[in-house]
Amino acid sequence: MTAPRRIVILAEGRFSPLESKTANQALRYIPDEVVGVIDSRQAGRTAAHVLGFGGDIAVYPDLRASLAHAPDTLLIGIAPAGGALPHDWRPLILDALRLKLNIVSGLHTHLSDDDEIARCAALHGAVISDLRKVPQEYEVVAKGSWKTRPAKTILTVGTDCNVGKMTASLELHREFVSRGLNSGFIATGQTGILLSGAGVAVDSVLSDYISGAIEHELDRRAAEGFEYLHVEGQGSITHQGYSGVTLGLIHGVMPDAMILVHHPSRHRDDYDLDLDDVSRAISLHEKLLEPFKPSKVVGIAMNPVMMTAAQAAQAQTELERKTGLPVGDVLTGGRPRLAQALLDHFAGQH
Repeated sequence: MTAPRRIVILAEGRFSPLESKTANQALRYIPDEVVGVIDSRQAGRTAAHVLGFGGDIAVYPDLRASLAHAPDTLLIGIAPAGGALPHDWRPLILDALRLKLNIVSGLHTHLSDDDEIARCAALHGAVISDLRKVPQEYEVVAKGSWKTRPAKTILTVGTDCNVGKMTASLELHREFVSRGLNSGFIATGQTGILLSGAGVAVDSVLSDYISGAIEHELDRRAAEGFEYLHVEGQGSITHQGYSGVTLGLIHGVMPDAMILVHHPSRHRDDYDLDLDDVSRAISLHEKLLEPFKPSKVVGIAMNPVMMTAAQAAQAQTELERKTGLPVGDVLTGGRPRLAQALLDHFAGQH
């Protein structure tokens, strides 16, 4: 048995419900490993004050202030647009390595390939884990193995980026497991890989290989005997910046069913474009799979962040009325309902 990590999370200037996705999920799912968060803007507060969860884990103004809690790992908990290493992060990372902290990074910039950073890590006996580094075995073209794959695949898709697709997939997987079903979770991004310890970061795969990479991972997990595979979605098919990753993932998974993830209080994306109508989004995803196989969106995982309880309840009622589908927040009671919708859908296919 190895000792648990003692993680301090870098979320400088962006620790918030919507801007620090990796930090937030670490606080939600592995809080026992987290000893603090770094954000000078929120320093002096706790995770619970900022996010509404995370308990009394403290927010520190800088790395040095967190050392009283003896961290052994620095997790980069935010990602700038494009995922490159910001120049002003370099001194902090080097400082952490000199203090013998291991680094866990989900950046597209692979820190272990940076000569200065790698030399510093080696000198001080620290380990760098690049979550987005893709092994060569995933550089493959899709073969179409979905035609004979025995496991049922469930993919989360979103009306926008950063709406909670990983959370929905992970929570539905956990619900399946709680019912005694042989279920696996397939991580496709850095946060999911951090939490599950396995997966492939599809947004770091060459475009020709995205479908093949996730197909390879699904086939590997199906061979382990899983009957259901919950695949974490990425991006959004209607988001100009990341739709290519989304489409490659859809065509690699060839899902037997989909869960649409939607944030009702969000009306425009980060290109300042109107978010697509939910009913049209459902139709679009189903039509993308029509040339290959029938696949349906069977439920909506609603993200209520930054909404009051009354606003969330009204939004849920409106979505159910408009789509005729079950709607629920997977973190506050909607998980069983959406899981049952999936199982009823699969039962109806026999």
